[in-house]
Amino acid sequence: MNKTTNPSIESFLPVEENSHFPIQNLPYGVFQPCDNSMPRIGVLIGDWILDLSVLESEKIFADVLGGDSSLFAQRYLNTFMTKGTSVWQAVREIIHDLLRDENPRLRDDLALRNRALKRASTSRMLLPVQIGDYTDFYSSREHATNVGKIFRGEENALPPNWLHLPIAYHGRASSVVVSGTPIYRPQGQRYDRTSEKPVFGPSTELDYELESGFLIGVGNQAGNPISIDDAGKHIFGMVLVNDWSARDIQRWEYQPLGPFLGKNFATSISPWIVTMEALEPFRCEGPIQNPQPLDYLKHKENRSYNITLEVSLKTEKMDSTQRICRSNFKYLYWDINQQLAHHTVNGCNLRTGDLLASGTISGPAEDSFGSLLETTWQGTKPLQLPAGETRRFLEDGDTVIISGWCQGEDYRVGFGEVVGKIYPAK
Repeated sequence: MNKTTNPSIESFLPVEENSHFPIQNLPYGVFQPCDNSMPRIGVLIGDWILDLSVLESEKIFADVLGGDSSLFAQRYLNTFMTKGTSVWQAVREIIHDLLRDENPRLRDDLALRNRALKRASTSRMLLPVQIGDYTDFYSSREHATNVGKIFRGEENALPPNWLHLPIAYHGRASSVVVSGTPIYRPQGQRYDRTSEKPVFGPSTELDYELESGFLIGVGNQAGNPISIDDAGKHIFGMVLVNDWSARDIQRWEYQPLGPFLGKNFATSISPWIVTMEALEPFRCEGPIQNPQPLDYLKHKENRSYNITLEVSLKTEKMDSTQRICRSNFKYLYWDINQQLAHHTVNGCNLRTGDLLASGTISGPAEDSFGSLLETTWQGTKPLQLPAGETRRFLEDGDTVIISGWCQGEDYRVGFGEVVGKIYPAK
């Protein structure tokens, strides 16, 4: 623990109990104020966004950033993300110190406060990073086993390579969108069992996937793998991910090359990037790996995190949301450092802003399954909802809300939400 994660420190700004965004969090995001002025970079604390471009104009970061005088008056976080861990840590410490309840610098300067603090509720959140590449892993043993049982039977649930390497595929970066962006039902080919031929039309098996993701800060040169011990130096922070999936389209197209139109129509992420430093107090053991992974995937420290994850659903007939899943990031068999080391072991070059997602995060119990595919067991056990509604898969008008947080003794460090509402196919 360092001073920025000390649970005894409080801010001069009021932060509600169980808020995801106390002074120990300080996630980064890109926002546009209510006056529709230019987007800029901010940090969230409680219900307030601290406009870092204002602090930058006051030379508050000058000792750290030197001649870089416009890092935070930008549409994306990418430039700041290239600066590396020492700069990330130094800027975080300055922000943390400025927000402490005993520091008068911002607390007592009303003119500066009025310029630098914006109500989060009146600001529009934007995609925080310019994402050049997107990779989606398949790292939950429970999820992979469930899917294998559904499609291949219990005896062949896990592919023979699954326990030896983090399986992944390359997704579509252009369709990664920020929370709140409408999700239009995708169209494509699917196999009609009745007629025994392919048909075209809107997906009838639209699903969510409960995932997390991490963003690359500092990339690597082509041909130079990132070792598992150095992986943390390249990770800027984490977000929540909903990697929407059209199961019927995917089932017809995926052999032999894997996901395509069933996955590339939309991936939603939460707007606030939680730094690895904020998550450090919640590091924990992951699942025991047996057989032992190869040397390049072995590490000595606990590299998982105790992050509670929830999925809620709201249909157009419901007055409030209903929780349909509670899982945890710590269930992931392959952790983010192993994912990063494996991704680059062949010399693949990652770049600032690249998004690497976990794959669906399911737990051991039925109420911890991270997709409707599993919860309804391919639609054979419909989900029961209020007012007599049921769901095999998502219907038009449904809203899916994913939330996640780490619980400390007297505070939470959270991600907020990633929200998506389903609209009819265009």
